Amino acid sequence: MQMKLTPQQVQYLQLLQLPVLALEQRIKAELELNPLLEEVDEMEPVQEQEESKEEEVAELPEQTKTAEKETSSSEDGYTFEDFMNDNLEGYKTHAISGSDEERDEFPQPAEVTLTQKLMDQITMLDLTPDEKLLCEEIVGNIDEDGYLRRELSLIIQDLNLSKGLSITPERGDEILKMIQKLDPPGIGARTLQECLIVQLEISEINSTVTEQALKILRDHFEDFTMKHYEELSKNLNITTDQLKLILDLIHKLNPKPGEGQFTAQQNYIVPDFTVERDDDDFIVQLNDRSVPFLRINRGYKDLMSKKNKSGNADGVKDFIRKRFEAAKWFIASINQRRDTMMRVMRTIVEKQKAFFETGENLRPMIYKDIAEVIRMDISTISRVVNGKYVQTEYGVFELRHFFSDKLTTSSGEEVSNKEVKKTIRGIIEAEDPNHPLSDDRIAEILNNDGLNIARRTVAKYREAMKIPVARLRRKI
Repeated sequence: MQMKLTPQQVQYLQLLQLPVLALEQRIKAELELNPLLEEVDEMEPVQEQEESKEEEVAELPEQTKTAEKETSSSEDGYTFEDFMNDNLEGYKTHAISGSDEERDEFPQPAEVTLTQKLMDQITMLDLTPDEKLLCEEIVGNIDEDGYLRRELSLIIQDLNLSKGLSITPERGDEILKMIQKLDPPGIGARTLQECLIVQLEISEINSTVTEQALKILRDHFEDFTMKHYEELSKNLNITTDQLKLILDLIHKLNPKPGEGQFTAQQNYIVPDFTVERDDDDFIVQLNDRSVPFLRINRGYKDLMSKKNKSGNADGVKDFIRKRFEAAKWFIASINQRRDTMMRVMRTIVEKQKAFFETGENLRPMIYKDIAEVIRMDISTISRVVNGKYVQTEYGVFELRHFFSDKLTTSSGEEVSNKEVKKTIRGIIEAEDPNHPLSDDRIAEILNNDGLNIARRTVAKYREAMKIPVARLRRKI
């Protein structure tokens, strides 16, 4: 015996894991594919009169009627005819929760991309048309951090072969240096070292500090990255206070000149839920007001009624029936998706009530804890949680943020590992920058506070938070 998912179940699971923006796109695609589905205008009045139960339906061939009875009846006896009579006039995918006001749409300002900014500056350079083509190729290979990740020699080689040019590697290097000195400075650098050096070279501050900073970046870059301050002071023959001034200058440089060039459309999260506090209770809403309302197209009802005496080919009626089934299941899947997501979110709020009240004190919780409450499979919880966000009074959080493993204190109390990570971060932020704490020392502090945690666990949590080891946290 094998367990197999029906196509309707597969469709429901696919819709369940989609965030709200992807769901909108999926619905629009289904509207184009299925002519029986149509979008309902929110301003359109909903017809209050119910269809007569005695209304005649289409005269279908016997084999088609048999198929309908087998495929369209649900567990509660709801049939193909019931769905037709009850829902053709205004079946909506979900009820509106919260305010009925339309979502405000704000026009986005026109944005000039980083590529366009660079090309505008390149037109002002004294270059030949062939050299400007090379500039265009170089700019096109710059990544989002502002670095040229592709070998310049390969770019020149491909351009010479495809366009019949004769740009030399030496000239290509000169052109790249011109690009690197455009705004933002350091753009198109191949390494961090090159990026920082370019920014210092075009700096308007001509001083001994700048010259020494350049010497560090050119000749002692490894000692700089490894924070060997004693070696730097010895090699440059300077005091610790002088070295601090030099390092402060270097730290003010931009290591990612291309960062921050995203438009509002590219750097935007639409939360799937909103949770608002109402005295001692919480109001949980699904943020689906922008999701189109759906219903079965009314025009196809006439094609299936007895009043249509002209007759339709069996193939036409069979096509309509199949499309109807697909439309019905699609609408049902959206409604089931909404119900499942609301049940999961409400359970999360109940179990993490302290967090939603204070913004702190996350409790240990795993997918199984939610699955047992709402009596669903753990894989269903995973689909709901993955890629979904909730807007709270304390910010926007991914649903996965509320799930974590537990650690046990010396008193037997269970603590979320995310709270432990927050404690570790607090200890590191409060440490002496001249003498950073080792992982062993941090573990000792936590154990003294009642948290039974090993050094390797501290190291794992620290790396997960992208905090460097003690030696690299040193400051003067």
